[in-house]
Order: sequence, then structure tokens, then C-alpha cells
Amino acid sequence: MTAVDKLMGQVTEARLRAAAREVASIPSPTGREAPLAHWLADRLTAAGFDAQAQHLDEHQANAVGRLRGTGRGPDLMLYAPIDTLTTGQPELDVPWIGDHLRPDMLPEARDEGPFVSGLGASNPKGHAACILVLAEALGAVRPELAGDVVVAFGAGGMPTNAVEADGYPARANTGQGVGCSFLLERGWHTDHAVIAKPGDFVAHEEVGLCWFEITVPGIHTYVGSRHRLPYRNPIVTAAEVVTRLERWLADYPDRHRTDTAAPQGVIGSIAGGWERMLAVTPAACRLRLDMRIAPGVTPIETKRELASYVAELGADLGVDLGCEMVLAIPGTHTPPDAPIVRAAIDAWERANGAPHRPVPDNSGATDANILRARGIPTARVGMPKVSSDEFDVDFSRGMNTVDVRDMRRLCEVLARTTLAITE
Repeated sequence: MTAVDKLMGQVTEARLRAAAREVASIPSPTGREAPLAHWLADRLTAAGFDAQAQHLDEHQANAVGRLRGTGRGPDLMLYAPIDTLTTGQPELDVPWIGDHLRPDMLPEARDEGPFVSGLGASNPKGHAACILVLAEALGAVRPELAGDVVVAFGAGGMPTNAVEADGYPARANTGQGVGCSFLLERGWHTDHAVIAKPGDFVAHEEVGLCWFEITVPGIHTYVGSRHRLPYRNPIVTAAEVVTRLERWLADYPDRHRTDTAAPQGVIGSIAGGWERMLAVTPAACRLRLDMRIAPGVTPIETKRELASYVAELGADLGVDLGCEMVLAIPGTHTPPDAPIVRAAIDAWERANGAPHRPVPDNSGATDANILRARGIPTARVGMPKVSSDEFDVDFSRGMNTVDVRDMRRLCEVLARTTLAITE
């Protein structure tokens, strides 16, 4: 048997299903990953890795472990984040996710035929489960490795700022790749990395993201005096700003398209006025938007592009609109001929029995940007979005449902890549 055969003999659908169920049943919203990190670190230790739960604070932690090679070859990191985009807590998720939490939106794993569902069961936890099961296979088979294999599960990988609620860290920086950054700051560097995140292809680059706040000014006044005092309701003006900005964002990708990326933008939040006191207008209304940026485009270039349009829009509407950048993570690129990219593509082709073709029009960002920005050549591999005749697959369902059959195929890609780099 080849080393790949031996590893894949350990990677059974039963083990993958069990791992997916277990990680999906341990709540890990952004900022509260420590219980899952400890569970993962214990599993890595039992598999023979030198492993630890790496705390950022009381509530937030990574899990990381090392399986040592002979030291004669390059080291490889297999990485996946472990925090969920939403919390599974009705008081925090409703009504913005919908009028109630469906079963797949809760951290309670369920079997549904070939699928496992539950909060984050696919993204990110199904991908993390694949890395865990492969790590356990490596520990059981112990192929002769020239380089070390580092397995890392990162906290704070979702595109979110801190959750402001009891039981969550008081720190502002709990998302946006904070766990991955902390991991690297503490010395867990390797020669190459593979990140497991959704998408049935190999990616060597991805978009970054910038967040902006647009302030719409107005006049604070009272409904009983609307007809007697100067009146400019910023909420009404904001409605026009949103409408025009949405049209501008629809054309934005065509101005920044690359071979693999079509960076998108969305208006994600609007705030203005006292919900407890509807008799008065606010003096300002705030809009916040996420703009993805192509690799090679700097945040300041994006800021100037948006600010120029906002200035024109404000002049047309007769208001002085504010525009500030409040977050920036540049997009990154690993050369397509880098060893890790070539190894991952070869592994994908062998596992799928078909030529690999790059997938265009991507606009998702991951911790791969953190890894590459710190100098580690990184490839991204993953599973396709689930499809089923039994249920509709909307955005949340796609995040929260994983196909165990696809998990095993991803494990083969990861196994072949690992052996190609470290043997």
C-alpha cells in the first residue's frame, strides 16, 4: 500500500461524520472558541501531536499541534478557522438572520442522510473536521516525513468585529483573523500552508476587504415643529444615498476583475435615530459597507475611489457626506507556480480524476490573507456547496450543512498535498 492508501484507510466516512457532529455540537461563536479549541488540542495530543490550546484571553483560543518529521524537509501547516459567523443565540441573531433560528442555525448536530447539519457544520467546522481526521490518520500511520506537519485551528476567522454581549471578550479585535495573527506571532511559522475553506478548487490568491462608514448629516428636530423649524431628515437622505450607492456597487466588480476574482461590495448596516423616541429626527445617519478588494489593490486606493464617488453624490444631493475607512485587510497572492500551489493542484486532480481549472469571480476572503501577508505561501482548498432535492440551500443552509462524501474527497486532497510537500 502507498502512504496515501494507508492514510485514506484511516479516513472513513464514519470517522468524518463523527468528527463533524462533535465539532458542530460545541458552540464556538467568534470570541468564544476556547471550549472547542481545548477539545481539538486534546484530540491532537491523543493522536501523537505536540499540541496545546493557545489562549488569546479567557474566552478565545486557538488549537495547534506539531507532528515532527526528520528535519530534512520543509514544514507544512494545515489550517482551518473554527468560529461561526452567527452565534446560535436567538437574542443575538434574531431578527437579522430571520424571525427565528432554524435547526441548522443551532449548535446541535443532526444526521440528514449523507449530510450533517448544525451551526457551521460546513463552514468552517466541516473543513476543520477534515483536517482533524487527517491529523489523526497521520498520527496512526506515521508516514516517514522529512518536514514537520503543523495542524492549526484558528479563532476569530470570521469577518466580524467583537460581539458586544455578556460572556464575550471585551476586546475589540476578536475577528478578522486575530487568532491566525496570534498563532504566527507566537512562532508557529512553516514553509508552506494549506487552508481548508469552501470551494471545490485550488486558489492561490483571494480578495481582501475594506469597511467604510458613510455619515449622512441632518437636523435634529421635533415632529411637532417640522413645519415651523428647518427640516432635513438624514434618514430620508440616507435612503437616496443607499439607492445610488447600491447601483455604484453593482458596477464595481467590472472595474476590478482579475482572472480569479470579482470583488463585490454590500451595504451591511444602517443606524440613525432613537428607537425609543420616534418623535424626533437624528442629526446624523450612518451607513456601513464592506468592499472587497482585488489582490494588488491597496486599501487607500479603494478609499479614494469610494470617497470620490461619495463626494460627487453629496454635491448632487446638497449634503456634505462623510466617508471613513474603518477596517482594512489587503488581498494576497501566492505565485501559481509555487510548490504548495502545484502540489495542491496535482493532489486535486488525482483525487478528482479530472483536470483542475481555476474558478473565476471569487469574492470570499479567509485567513489565507493573514498567512500570505506574513510570508507563508498558501493554497486554499475545500468542498463544494451542498445540494439536495430534500431541502432548499440558502446562504445559511450552505454554511450549516456538510456532505460526508465530499469530506472524504477533501481529505484525500489534503493527504496527497501533505505527503508531496513533507515526504
